[in-house]
Amino acid sequence: MATFAEYSRNEDSEVNTWIRFGLRLGVSAALHPFEYSKMLIQIGYEPIPARPGRSMLGRPIMLLPNIFQYAGHIRKIDGFYGCYRGLAPKLVGSVLSMVVSERVAEKLGLPYQEDKDESQLSEEENYAQFKSNLKRDIVLSVSGIVVSHPFHVISLRMMAQFVGRETLYNSILGSVAEIWNNEGILGFFAGLIPKLLCDVACLVLSSSTVFVLNKYLIKDKVARRYNAGFTEFAFSSLLYPLQVVSTCSAVSGSRLMAGRPPIMPKYANWVDCWNDLQTRRELKRGSSLFWRSQTVYASPAPTSFAPLPALSRYQ
Repeated sequence: MATFAEYSRNEDSEVNTWIRFGLRLGVSAALHPFEYSKMLIQIGYEPIPARPGRSMLGRPIMLLPNIFQYAGHIRKIDGFYGCYRGLAPKLVGSVLSMVVSERVAEKLGLPYQEDKDESQLSEEENYAQFKSNLKRDIVLSVSGIVVSHPFHVISLRMMAQFVGRETLYNSILGSVAEIWNNEGILGFFAGLIPKLLCDVACLVLSSSTVFVLNKYLIKDKVARRYNAGFTEFAFSSLLYPLQVVSTCSAVSGSRLMAGRPPIMPKYANWVDCWNDLQTRRELKRGSSLFWRSQTVYASPAPTSFAPLPALSRYQ
């Protein structure tokens, strides 16, 4: 039977968890205009023409607007509140993910436990603690993504309406009806597999790498904190193409202009989407937010004809 002190600690831990979660929601809401801009870049929409420039090495390139200029363009068209299109389903999905994933972990016998100091644990106990934490994190990640994905799809499609100026996804209930009537239940889970692969692979690879590095190479506590952040960033960058594929798959096949030819092909599945983007070398679009460019390729042979004007694919 739990003592009063243990019960009090559990209550304080739960309160602190919700406070941290609320702060994350606040930061996510504040940064939503930039996520909005990044999402439009990921689906290939470039409303602002590129301008000629040169790289640091002197090569001719076409400079694209950075994330701040892109967000400014959205505000110019739709106003301040228009920059927060798609925020409501995003927040609902985050709250639902938090609540359901914790309940699933508890049902599977994986409650939250504070980590013990590694110096007080044997090698076997430290490895057992790592496995327990990783197992719990995987359960939280998978269950949270699955339960919140329908709201993620709705949020993405609300933002994708900026391309064609549609009004099909103006509310959560209206969006649910739109997806159900035109795509059925599978429409709510468009792009789920690449998102799961990206998040779970990043979690497993980064956690395992940090554990090994901390065990054999890094002993300083401050260095360990930096190591965890750097490792997670490195693997998330490596797996970034799966984020692009997930976003495009979630929009493709809808009745939105952004998800239909000629702007975006109708993909049979996420593998088809991957192959198409890989062929066009666009799996990394949106990965660079502050310095965005397109390489200008010179003609391989001289010609007497006047060159054709460069056309923007998505204007």
